[in-house]
Amino acid sequence: MSKDNLTNNNAQQYVTIRLGGQLFGLPIDRVQDVFMPENFTFVPLAHQKIAGVLNLRGRILTAIDLSKVFDVGAVNDTNSERPAVNVIYGNESYVFLTDIIGEVVTLNNDQLEANPVNLNSEWAKTCVGTYRLKNELLVILDIDVLIEELLSQDAA
Repeated sequence: MSKDNLTNNNAQQYVTIRLGGQLFGLPIDRVQDVFMPENFTFVPLAHQKIAGVLNLRGRILTAIDLSKVFDVGAVNDTNSERPAVNVIYGNESYVFLTDIIGEVVTLNNDQLEANPVNLNSEWAKTCVGTYRLKNELLVILDIDVLIEELLSQDAA
């Protein structure tokens, strides 16, 4: 067995996504699916960060536009042409719209660093830390905090 194998309790796997040129990681155990979305339905009076809802295999899911959450320009303005990641929050599923779906990476937990002091304060609220990769920084998203922040803004 490789030391990068999932059986290693000192390692975590992440699905990488790219948004506005930045590389982000989502814990793989929270990702259910990766797909190209279709048939968005606009939700009147919903927060601007909500792209709409969509039907995925008979389930109605709320789609969150990460480009609006992190205030970065999306590569494609058409939601149905942007890849999506289906994530779990509590007993619910949500969809994150992104620019590019990357690969699955396995990283050692002891290499996770605190957020840099110069990380955008809005980003820092929803990120648990960073990994220094060969040529760039991988920012790890806290799915729970990200969705809780959005839900609390929506309720306000």
